[in-house]
Amino acid sequence: MSIVLGILTFVLILVSLFIVLVVLAQKSKDGGMGAALGGGAAEAAFGAETGNVLSKSTIYAAVMFFVLAFALYLGRIYESKHAAEAAGSALPTIAAPAAAPAAPTAPALAAPLTVPNTVAPAAGSIPAPEAPKKP
Repeated sequence: MSIVLGILTFVLILVSLFIVLVVLAQKSKDGGMGAALGGGAAEAAFGAETGNVLSKSTIYAAVMFFVLAFALYLGRIYESKHAAEAAGSALPTIAAPAAAPAAPTAPALAAPLTVPNTVAPAAGSIPAPEAPKKP
């Protein structure tokens, strides 16, 4: 399919170039670009009916351009759809377990730690208070 689309794309490019050349070869009413780019040469080649020949060829080329563009559009859609389907079937299938696993339970919260208001002195740094002596 991609070879056909490539050939149609090439033909579309040729038709586009043909349309550009035919439009530029036509003689305008006020003698603009058509006269400078070969309007007189077209009259010499096609005779007095140059306007009819060039306008009919422009119409036929424009119709061919739109038909080719629409065909390429449909071809690209077809190609992308089948590429997505082919890629989708290449993925491995994973079997799901038959039974759903049990819902995990929330862990029990531990009792909050309490910090005493007083700080114990390090051993040996402050002497322990002595017991009162009896008289």
